[in-house]
Amino acid sequence: MSTTQVAVQSKNEQALEELQWVRRCHEGDETAMGALIGKHRTRLVRVAANVLRDSFEAEDVAQDAFLKAFREIHRLRDDSAFSGYIYKICIRLCMDRLRSRRTEPLVIDKPQPSKGPQVETRVLVEMLLLELSPDLRLTLVLREMEQLSYEEVADAMNVPVGTVRSRLHTARERFRDLWLVATAEA
Repeated sequence: MSTTQVAVQSKNEQALEELQWVRRCHEGDETAMGALIGKHRTRLVRVAANVLRDSFEAEDVAQDAFLKAFREIHRLRDDSAFSGYIYKICIRLCMDRLRSRRTEPLVIDKPQPSKGPQVETRVLVEMLLLELSPDLRLTLVLREMEQLSYEEVADAMNVPVGTVRSRLHTARERFRDLWLVATAEA
């Protein structure tokens, strides 16, 4: 059996196991709920943190997403993947939080040379992401940082793939313009 076949078989086994956990959750099995949380929690928090740019708020959103998912698990069709379901809930909660935030103009200082250029770059990227609208930021984060496919981003954001492509193009252009201004030599 080739490496690719083993990987596909393993993925299929994981999907079957997850489906069994979901069925047990329908019956109120807390052990199955714990297994689903254990499997998805780390990535869910990372997605929320990348979107919200706040690790504490990301923890809250992830917890809220699991609560909502388990409260409404009866809506999940048996042939649907729990992962897509929970990430969609998480992203909607993130979008709600982003929309409720006040937008304040951000003054960006030119990066100063130091011994930690990678840290400076990361901080600058985070600051520039905050300058994008919530929809553009979310699209860019899901595609570029979380490496989701166009279809996965569209499904998570509940928009057509064409909208994802358009938003991604706009987000990349705006981010590039912000980057050039922030890093321009005086």
